[in-house]
Amino acid sequence: MPLSGFAKAEVLKAMRDRLELATLGDLLRHYPRRYVQRGELTNLRGLSKGEEVTVQAEIKSVTSRSMKNRRGNLVEVVVTDGSGELKLTFFNQRWRANQLQQGMRGLFAGKVDSYHGAMQLSHPHFVLFGDRGGDFFDAESIVEEFTGALMPIYPSTAKAATWSIAQIVRSVLDALGEVPDPIPARVRERRGLLGLREAFEAVHRPESFADVEAARKRFRFEEAFVLQTELARRRSAARQLAARPRVAEEGGLRAAFEARLPFALTDGQRAVGADIEADLARDHPMQRLLQGEVGSGKTVCALRAMLTVVDAGGQAALLAPTEVLAQQHYRSITALLGPLAERGFIGGADDGTRVALLTGGQGTAARRKALLEVASGEAGVVVGTHALLEDKVQFADLGLVVVDEQHRFGVEQRAALTGKAGGVPPHVLVMTATPIPRTVAMTVFGDLEVSTLSELPSGRAPIQTNVVPLAEKPDWIDHVWRRVRQEVGAGRQVYVVCPRIGDDEGAGGAGGEDTDTSDRPVDAEADGTREMTAVVALAAELAEGPLAGLRVELLHGRQPSDAKDAVMRRFAAGEIDVLVATTVIEVGVDVPNASTMVVMDADWFGVSQLHQLRGRVGRGGHPGLCLLVTGAAEGSPARARMDAVASTTDGFELSRIDLEHRREGDVLGADQSGRRSSLRMLAVIRDEKVIAQARTDAAEVVATDPGLRGEPALAEAVAALYDDDRADYLEKT
Repeated sequence: MPLSGFAKAEVLKAMRDRLELATLGDLLRHYPRRYVQRGELTNLRGLSKGEEVTVQAEIKSVTSRSMKNRRGNLVEVVVTDGSGELKLTFFNQRWRANQLQQGMRGLFAGKVDSYHGAMQLSHPHFVLFGDRGGDFFDAESIVEEFTGALMPIYPSTAKAATWSIAQIVRSVLDALGEVPDPIPARVRERRGLLGLREAFEAVHRPESFADVEAARKRFRFEEAFVLQTELARRRSAARQLAARPRVAEEGGLRAAFEARLPFALTDGQRAVGADIEADLARDHPMQRLLQGEVGSGKTVCALRAMLTVVDAGGQAALLAPTEVLAQQHYRSITALLGPLAERGFIGGADDGTRVALLTGGQGTAARRKALLEVASGEAGVVVGTHALLEDKVQFADLGLVVVDEQHRFGVEQRAALTGKAGGVPPHVLVMTATPIPRTVAMTVFGDLEVSTLSELPSGRAPIQTNVVPLAEKPDWIDHVWRRVRQEVGAGRQVYVVCPRIGDDEGAGGAGGEDTDTSDRPVDAEADGTREMTAVVALAAELAEGPLAGLRVELLHGRQPSDAKDAVMRRFAAGEIDVLVATTVIEVGVDVPNASTMVVMDADWFGVSQLHQLRGRVGRGGHPGLCLLVTGAAEGSPARARMDAVASTTDGFELSRIDLEHRREGDVLGADQSGRRSSLRMLAVIRDEKVIAQARTDAAEVVATDPGLRGEPALAEAVAALYDDDRADYLEKT
């Protein structure tokens, strides 16, 4: 229902345009940011420049004077909380000097700015306690309404002040009847939750902080419960789908592959393999997430699953997010299989298969050959990028899809691959190289079963990580390049990673497949005075300067496919000493002789991304070294991230730290949509118990009523998921 009739048109327009509040439902779920009690002054020392604030304070002084450099009058009011101060300025409003008097208390709202180092509000809106004036048409009713109670402070704008929003909310609540509740009564009773109508009253018109907490408890649970209901429905629907069981034959291709492995599988790899094997043998599609530490051997687990399907007469596709990674997977798989990947060729094994590579940047002849091998079924294993989803790509019998986490693999893409599987849904295995806390796994990947690899294969060398703080030690960059020379002199190879390409991309960052910013921290680009290091410029500078005489090459996502592949092959063959690259080498790239990585402007990257990057070194028998070069100042949040990465190699601990530094929308993928996050109360990182309870209750509801016919309010809430940003991350799974 629209909000027209509840407030002036200009206020409603500001609420709609600036706060995205267009309906009664939007308004009722526009929860107060905080609450104040009359007499409890706001801590003015905690204000930040650029912040929209509403403060409760006492007027300390009022002065009025003529301006020096132009005509007009300036009224300056200083308000205080008893320790800190905030200046209020009014231009050409001389009457404010009579209206605002020393000792008065009230609410003052505006955008914080600074002038000569002092925080101030220019032309703030305000309401004075016990005053019929102020700048609000019904100021006294606002204050009296909250006498002896809590006053809600809402996220607001200049033209829709918090007290304006509060008055509209009260009018809506006065006219509001019973509200359909998406949480079934039995669930509310079990969890001790308020009803929806009661919760709206408690959050917007609380008598005490106990009311506020009870309302927040209910809304946190509701957000988790609606999400988990949809995920439970997806799990239920997947179990109803018919899939073709895929069982490896005794002494077949998978057994031959395992016999030629140059290393023993870890206990973790065997346990995960058993889970996957059991899933593939069922008559409904596998939906499993495989997560693990950097270098824990996920690719081998995925390959064993793929060969199980090939053994059973089907095909398996590995979907990678970039051409560089697809090419690396192709090289790794063919190397691991050896003659088993060359059936039909001289020297190939008769009981083997073929591995096809299909990317958008391939030449016409190579692409045509790959398409024929895929369509005929000669290629049992197919590796590719999004090009695998094109209509012209046809499989003979697609039985398994392995998906890299960075690929946005949504419902449409899954439907496209199901169509390529002859209408029978393929089994799906999603791999992630970023360890995921349990709360995020239950939410973002809630319709997938989760397997975890925590044990590293033997032979992995330790990685030492050091921060290079150029803000305090600018000359240390010379030491970095001397260390690179030492490593190359010892026969090793080095990666140098930059955040930008720098050819014709503009100032915004990299192009092509280098632009994944999902892991970028909130404050990564806060310092606009520093230009991020670019691959093209740095490669030339190093080759002509501190690394002159070494074989320096560059790699980035905008290069032609053949050129990227050639560079990686030469680097893997030891023909390149130093590879200056963007994050196209972040995951999957495996060069055992690479011992050192230098990350330029490391504060630009997120914690998990840095952990992934350094996982490219120390993959052979040589100790790894990662140098994080940063201009971030000591004590800054960016520097704290760098220090955290340097302090531990535990990916699960770093994942937790990373998520603590990120906004809720970032965790769930919502910020990528540009819309406001729908999770207003639930904190996915913090509320593990709530999410677990909601998951249990949702599974119970869906088990007895999959179509939610007996719960129309819940069905409506679930349907609303597709009208906002939550659909974005639900579609990833």
